[in-house]
Amino acid sequence: MALLAACAIWASFQLDQPVREAVIQTQGKGWKKTDDFRFKTGVRKFGDWPWLMLAGAIGVAIAWRLRSREWMRIVAAAMIASTLAGLLANTSRVTTGRTRPRESPAIPQGFYGPWREGRLTIGDPPFNSFPSGHTATAFGFAGVILFARPWLGIGAIALASLIAWSSIMVGAHHFSDVVVAICLSLFVAWFTLRWTQEHAGAFARRVWMKLKALIAKHRGR
Repeated sequence: MALLAACAIWASFQLDQPVREAVIQTQGKGWKKTDDFRFKTGVRKFGDWPWLMLAGAIGVAIAWRLRSREWMRIVAAAMIASTLAGLLANTSRVTTGRTRPRESPAIPQGFYGPWREGRLTIGDPPFNSFPSGHTATAFGFAGVILFARPWLGIGAIALASLIAWSSIMVGAHHFSDVVVAICLSLFVAWFTLRWTQEHAGAFARRVWMKLKALIAKHRGR
């Protein structure tokens, strides 16, 4: 898996420019006024972390209502993986200083690190392209579903792919930004699911016992 990821990442950097040129050629000058642009910006908005957490919370509630501990664990793992993948991606992209595709030609494309021409690039959106945070959170969530229930996971991955492709189409990210985020988040999803399968039950019991002890202590006062 690591070798496959490394090959995919290398290839993605080679394809950055051809993909960007194809996107620009497809869109034309008035694309930002079209329904397609509004659709893709909407996909990015509602595919972001807060909405994924809302969907996850609803999923946990439904699983609890149906008394399915297995699905409660899977959805909770998806929420954790999405959060961890997003944190890793966002921590990286505020320091890499890579310019977003849509900033050309005003800013030459490249990796500038945390400092460029006498000013910090940390937290400066035009320089926070690599890797894609939206893609990382979406694939972190979908990856757990894929590894736990492959047939359902295909649909989840399709939705996550739509979020990733929308990020490329609106010029927010390079093709390699998205590929690196996918590789990162799928590894996070796999390890998170494995951890919850092996340790979640014991961890939940320890938390429950501590909560019971706190409640009992509070009642005794």
